[in-house]
Amino acid sequence: MAIKQELEKKEKRTCLYDKHLQLGATMVTFGGFDMPLLYQMAGIAPEHTAVREHVGLFDVSHMGEVTVKGPDAERYVQHIFTNDIAGAPVGKIYYGMMCYENGGTVDDLLVYKMGENDFFLVINAANIDKDWAWMQQNAEGFDIDLQNRSDFYGQIAVQGPESEHIVETVLGLPCAELVFYTCKTIGDVIISRTGYTGEDGFEIYANHDYIRECWDKLIAAGVQACGLGCRDTLRFEVGLPLYGDELSEDITPIMAGLGMFVKLDKTEFIGKEALAKQKAEGPAKKLVGIELMDKAIPRHGYTVLNMAGEPIGEVTTGYHTLSTDKSVCMALIDAAYAKLDTEVQIQIRKKVFPGKVVKKQFYTKNYKK
Repeated sequence: MAIKQELEKKEKRTCLYDKHLQLGATMVTFGGFDMPLLYQMAGIAPEHTAVREHVGLFDVSHMGEVTVKGPDAERYVQHIFTNDIAGAPVGKIYYGMMCYENGGTVDDLLVYKMGENDFFLVINAANIDKDWAWMQQNAEGFDIDLQNRSDFYGQIAVQGPESEHIVETVLGLPCAELVFYTCKTIGDVIISRTGYTGEDGFEIYANHDYIRECWDKLIAAGVQACGLGCRDTLRFEVGLPLYGDELSEDITPIMAGLGMFVKLDKTEFIGKEALAKQKAEGPAKKLVGIELMDKAIPRHGYTVLNMAGEPIGEVTTGYHTLSTDKSVCMALIDAAYAKLDTEVQIQIRKKVFPGKVVKKQFYTKNYKK
């Protein structure tokens, strides 16, 4: 029984799984799902470049979706969410976190205001079960209808400077009027303009059959299919966090430099007291950018040292960037070394390479605002 359960766990697939196999994708396990890492024999670079310069297509159906409706829906979301959605206009999207009482991060997520006391929450694939259990635990005393719709929705993301034209002409979905971080419905389809790449882009949520139809139309129109590999390089270059690397149960939004999404002037939310205390006193560790003075690549988990050779933290994500041709990383280090231009070192296998603290955004975002 245990072996069967483990096999079933490994075989979780999105509605586009067969499409990825048809395109010859290299598949990997991510967040409990079999997902495409890349499609190109030439590696990640062509997919990354397609999004930066033209347009790319991502399967993000592994993400979770939760709906919150009812008389207390806004009050409930305010209770579990660090950002402030009070009085938000319909169609507005907010980024923020759910936190534990100690300030550690349950997950980072998007909250869509779909209507009065009607919210659509988008959560990370690896955290669906944990998030859902946590949301249910904290729903007591609220008059709400809380539904986990993760199995119903498929989702694709069309990203890049040509995305608006492609969504309108190939899919026939009018989207030009959407501004950054807004959404609308077209029948049962939800379309939003957020993106996780630093480029202009759209997300389309719908039932599985409709998502498969959209995928086929976009591929037939010559849009480049893109895997998780370039999704990570793209989000990293513009300093966007990935849960499990830049945010976790042990990494608070304040430590991660995401305090702008923590509205401490709200009446209450879970974790408020701990986060307010941390912000006032200053966190012991901070997430920073580091640029190496070498072509060596800093990877997740590598040790960051001060100039005396003493450990001060570790790398959360690192690459030799495709857009800027630099070896850079994000790292969680002792706050005393977090000031810009502070000299540090990174241990890469048996060698130590010098670097300096820089801004976490290694490439300029190109969102349409």
